[in-house]
Amino acid sequence: MVMFLFLVLALAVVVAAVTLAVIGGGESGPLPDAAPERLQDALPPDRPVTRADVESLRFPPVVRGYRMADVDDVLARLGAELAERDARIADLESALAGARAAAPAGAVEQHQAQEEQR
Repeated sequence: MVMFLFLVLALAVVVAAVTLAVIGGGESGPLPDAAPERLQDALPPDRPVTRADVESLRFPPVVRGYRMADVDDVLARLGAELAERDARIADLESALAGARAAAPAGAVEQHQAQEEQR
């Protein structure tokens, strides 16, 4: 009988403690939801992306891997920069081909020989 009364008293104390903790949570109340981690534009907006920028890029993990919007944004940026570089390379190659075609035949070999001597 004493053991039964002790268990009832212990149960009453636990219920009272939980009730006070839930109801009288103070001014703070329940904890606010944590803001999800977002990728803070790790790629530099003021200069072209370098290999080091891509190697240092880290996406914050979420429940199922990575946030698709963050990955899509980075891939779009990298794709645009690669397209811009490809266009620049094509322009420079066509300008070089035009300069070689316009130059006298002997001037190209003479220029290449001068480059090799350096």
